[in-house]
Amino acid sequence: MEQGRFITLEGGEGTGKSTLARGLAEALRVKGREVALTREPGGAPGADAIRALLVSGDANRWSAMEEALLFAAARLNHLNHTIRPALARGAWVICDRYYDSTRAYQVAAGGLALSDLLALNALIGAPPPDLTIVLDLDPTLGLARSRGHEIEEDRFEKKDIAFHQKVRDEFRAIARNEPQRCALIDASEGAPDVLRLALARVEALS
Repeated sequence: MEQGRFITLEGGEGTGKSTLARGLAEALRVKGREVALTREPGGAPGADAIRALLVSGDANRWSAMEEALLFAAARLNHLNHTIRPALARGAWVICDRYYDSTRAYQVAAGGLALSDLLALNALIGAPPPDLTIVLDLDPTLGLARSRGHEIEEDRFEKKDIAFHQKVRDEFRAIARNEPQRCALIDASEGAPDVLRLALARVEALS
């Protein structure tokens, strides 16, 4: 059986991760690959229930530690019910957000200790992605793109611009520090150009 691949898409609000995920999935399916297209938080029934707690309501409804614990519970459910089974059968998993988002949002911007996140990742046995594509965009532009699109899921969009700048800076740092795993792509380019650049890195996994 062909080995599955685990690809994650990361970036701040409005960077175009969902559009890129659909484009990558379509391109891989054309090549005859089975693709599991998923997202965090969510991607499995239990995780979807937790998603509602995390992405709606008041911006300050949870502390960074509380968020991290909820994300870890959702991530474990997602891994057990969706990601691991898909990889085991040889599918290519494309996941919109993963633990790098927790590092950017809860650690860098929220103040959670990095050691706490690493401990949670170890506790749930979160596997590293084969490839992480980081979409980079000025948060002012990203927020302008995303606001109003999913009015019921705007909790993080309500955070101030300083929070979102810290998120961007951390994603850039992750990509810079792990160049073998990560590809940093300018998300201000048009969607076709972003897809072309991302596909070049995805095809290198074959």
